[in-house]
Amino acid sequence: MIATERRNLILQEAYKNKSVLVQELAERFEVSDETIRRDLEKLEEEGFLKKGYGGAVLNEDIGMELPFNLRSKINPEGKQKIAEIVVSELQSGDHIFLDASSTTVFISRAIKRNPPQRLTVITNSIENAVSLADTPGVEVILIGGILSTDSMALMGVKALETIASYHLDKAFLSCSGFDIERGVSDGSDEIVSIKQAVMDVSDMVCLAVDSDKFGRVSFSKLCPISDINMVITEKEPATEWMELLGAMNIKVLF
Repeated sequence: MIATERRNLILQEAYKNKSVLVQELAERFEVSDETIRRDLEKLEEEGFLKKGYGGAVLNEDIGMELPFNLRSKINPEGKQKIAEIVVSELQSGDHIFLDASSTTVFISRAIKRNPPQRLTVITNSIENAVSLADTPGVEVILIGGILSTDSMALMGVKALETIASYHLDKAFLSCSGFDIERGVSDGSDEIVSIKQAVMDVSDMVCLAVDSDKFGRVSFSKLCPISDINMVITEKEPATEWMELLGAMNIKVLF
């Protein structure tokens, strides 16, 4: 296994469990403790981890955002369940938006497996557009803009102008942070601006968010929780969340 692949797996483990131990990683990857320490040093230099005695902890700095290829491998079972719920909520004739997130990649694949009779999907995600391109009954509209190679998403002024020209029935958006006090947040102002523009033209805003994001805060605020119409996640949220969302008349599906 090459070092880059091993570090990616270490980062996934840290994101899942919030911390990693040198000895456990060395045994798992069958390498020396010193090799793992060098891996952790590299991940610390990149800003993802903070080294400590015997291991490292995830850097909870709200400005950090995992690369797209890693995010797509975090909690795939949860994202798959969310995707299946989303498909069950679609109706023939819907005009929907899928953002450029790892969660909506699972949604686009689920739509392809079980598409509604008629569906229009507007997206700024290259991967979503390609996934749905030859799906019977599904019309795909890929908005214009500047391509971000990190996320394979179209961004910028042209993207915002295109979004503003549509009216959507439902928007399915993900996020990096979902916190009771600080609301919905994501990794950058640029990402947030696209999602805010989509919310402005959508009748229903559906937050597709796996349980790992509950209680997290990311760099840029997207909106207060009250701006969301529906939350779709893979398991029942904690009681305090259910009470809060219920008081705001936000439908919760899991």
